[in-house]
Amino acid sequence: MQEERNVFLGFDIGGTGIKAALVDIDQGKLITEKMRELTPKPADPKSVAKVVKKMFDRFDYQGPVGCGFPAIIHNGVAESAANIDKSWIEVNIQDLFSEACGVPFHAANDADVAGLAEVKFGHGNEVDGTIIVLTIGTGIGSGFFLDGKLVPNTELGHLFYKKSVYEHYVSNSARKSEELSWKEWAFRFSGYLTHLEKLFSPDLFILGGGASKKFDKYEDQLDVRTRIVPAEYQNDAGVLGAAMYANERTK
Repeated sequence: MQEERNVFLGFDIGGTGIKAALVDIDQGKLITEKMRELTPKPADPKSVAKVVKKMFDRFDYQGPVGCGFPAIIHNGVAESAANIDKSWIEVNIQDLFSEACGVPFHAANDADVAGLAEVKFGHGNEVDGTIIVLTIGTGIGSGFFLDGKLVPNTELGHLFYKKSVYEHYVSNSARKSEELSWKEWAFRFSGYLTHLEKLFSPDLFILGGGASKKFDKYEDQLDVRTRIVPAEYQNDAGVLGAAMYANERTK
């Protein structure tokens, strides 16, 4: 199967869960059931690498692996750690996981790789101009695309707001911790989208992450000019995009 070079393993590492699946990147679909394990606590490099190795061993796969990770990443090295243990900063994620599993790993920001999937196979496929993909989960991740090209590591959830950053106010974890109704949360989130609209004049917002599954509960409360759609792949986008990233890096 790997000889066809269209099947890659993708990992999506988040603040609460680690997911993985084999992906047919030509068709844009998962070809195995998505495996999920809880992110260990503390989520330090050694502990996470142990879980990644355990999950990797369950797949019949020996090729390059793509990995979405919640950090600013340059050349495989984490340069931030907003929603994972701070000990990841300055760690080469690619080297760590490659050593643990014995195959090449290619790591990128988790929202960036989720955006790759949505722009190629999802609602962004037929849209020119500026697309902003937002993953709404433990934090707010962002993938920024101009005419289909990724502008990496934008981290638009970290724009300053109320002496903090937006993701502390409008993430799904903030909604849960403050026990906000979807309507109350959507009022906040709409303000965030309006701010992004003023900064970037996007042609499309794509909302992913856990909150994308509940889009019908707050869609009518989002008062912005830009078209908004839920992510077509929802929580599968990170795994699919990670596999796509592995393919791009091995061409």
